[in-house]
Amino acid sequence: MAPKIPEVQATSPPPQGRAFPPAARRRRFTPGDVRRFLAGWVPSSPGTHLWLAVLAVTTCVAAGLSPDLRSYLLHSVSTNLDELAHHPIRVLVASALWIEAPSSFVFYAVLFELLHATAERWLGTARWLLVAALAHVGATLVSQRAVFFGIRDDKLPHSLAHTIDIGVSYGLAGVVGVLAYRVPWPWRGGYLAGVLAFFAYPVISQGTFTDLGHLTAVLIGLCCYALTPQGRRAGAAPARSRRRRWTR
Repeated sequence: MAPKIPEVQATSPPPQGRAFPPAARRRRFTPGDVRRFLAGWVPSSPGTHLWLAVLAVTTCVAAGLSPDLRSYLLHSVSTNLDELAHHPIRVLVASALWIEAPSSFVFYAVLFELLHATAERWLGTARWLLVAALAHVGATLVSQRAVFFGIRDDKLPHSLAHTIDIGVSYGLAGVVGVLAYRVPWPWRGGYLAGVLAFFAYPVISQGTFTDLGHLTAVLIGLCCYALTPQGRRAGAAPARSRRRRWTR
């Protein structure tokens, strides 16, 4: 008698249209991937990286100077009351190209990539630069006006008229403000609340002129809605409507 062959149950075929994928192999991150990313990222935000390159040069220059010479140089490009009274245009431009502590360059470079590069890619180079410039100039003038009144009323030391006041933080704060319109609802409300609390609390608790400048810069950035893509579309719609009515 022949031995019985065990029956093999046929497995049901996979559903039509579905195929079991092969085992996925983890793709390694290569130097070529980094080069391709940078080749796309840097040209998409040229203003940010040109500004950052200038900061790198001035930071290296400042780091190589003696403390006394560095102090003299930074005072000459500061937007304090004395320099604003004698060389307003020069110091308003030059003050945005230097940072006081060379050791903080890496920190600012990270912020440039996170904030300025994102805003430039979204707004375009010209509109991004306009937002940063308005925030830098507006916050400087408001904060130094507060210093002027504080010195006049003997509430602040007269040495603040000649203090070092340089850096890129006002421009960064302005971009933080305008980027609120990049955040979709309903997250925009939480973003605005967090940003305003972050910049308003130091003004209330300490009240330095730099804290006032940062808050002013954020508010200026929030006022730049017309420079955003949403603001330009909203402004273009009434213009088209007026042209249609004119042609009828």
